[in-house]
Amino acid sequence: MIRLQSKPIASLAEARKQLQTAIGVEFGTLPPYLYALYSIPPGQNLQAAERIKSVAMQEMIHMCLACNILNAIGGEPALKPPKYPGPLPGDIGPPGGKPLKIRLYPFSKEAMAQGMAIEEPMDGPIDFPDKPMLKAGKSETVTIGEFYTRLDAYLATLPASDWHAGRNQIDDNQYFMGQLFDVNGYPDAHKAIEQIISEGEGASNSPLDFQQEVAHFYRFEEVFRNQVLTKDPNPKGYAWTGTLGVDWKAVYPAIIDPASHDFSHDPPAARAAQKACDAAFSRMVRELQLAVTGHEGHLGLAVRAMFDLRMAAHVAFTTPLADPKKVAGPSFVYKPGAWK
Repeated sequence: MIRLQSKPIASLAEARKQLQTAIGVEFGTLPPYLYALYSIPPGQNLQAAERIKSVAMQEMIHMCLACNILNAIGGEPALKPPKYPGPLPGDIGPPGGKPLKIRLYPFSKEAMAQGMAIEEPMDGPIDFPDKPMLKAGKSETVTIGEFYTRLDAYLATLPASDWHAGRNQIDDNQYFMGQLFDVNGYPDAHKAIEQIISEGEGASNSPLDFQQEVAHFYRFEEVFRNQVLTKDPNPKGYAWTGTLGVDWKAVYPAIIDPASHDFSHDPPAARAAQKACDAAFSRMVRELQLAVTGHEGHLGLAVRAMFDLRMAAHVAFTTPLADPKKVAGPSFVYKPGAWK
């Protein structure tokens, strides 16, 4: 059971601080999810790749919605890429334990288990047939869903004068049609928070989100189990059946946590591949930062930079290191000016 450190919200300043933490968590999940996704060779593990990709895209949407809420209450979103390995904002981790060290794993059971840990539902995973799991009790720490629920409860108390309609909002006129929207007051913020919680962990007593699609936690579990969660006439309503055709060996032989690797002894091509990855990621961060602070048109440039990152990652994953049996994907290190 992985949870965030959370404090009661007693002021607008504290709400802004908590929203910044939420933004950091949403943004911080992108690199580990993308590293696992990009490490799958073209044409391999297609169903697994589609599930991971859908989660990553929704995490970007969640980040933008959280930024819209923060902008609407007068805050200034700041995108600060975490270091990997390392903790996410909010010190996500087990109750009473050390913060979880988020790592960049290539496509593997370890990568899926980490995703499940991050996305775990508020009341624990639903115990579908053939998968007994323990539910966690209450503690001073909270799941991501509970974290957002507390934010929602405080935002509901704010007077209309604390909301700033139209301030630095990101809409869906470029990408993510129907999923991004302006936050101009509490009703919009509540809608955004409900979407974030539902897509991450599912609706109450259901593995499905508000769009009737499998929530993030269960998408990762499908891949981890190599099974499909389908409707079933049992009391839980769903059961594990079939297969996704997962082949854990059909993955590039990538190292874990490339930021911890010393590339100085690797071939020039491997170093050049890392430089290209750093440039694309840094450009993506820069464009996202501009997008969430009111610069129109930059969300599209950020999405384009993400595509560039995927192309650079493909080169990196197919370029041998000094050990010819190993490769390294993008380290997701932000370097100011690297995009020039």
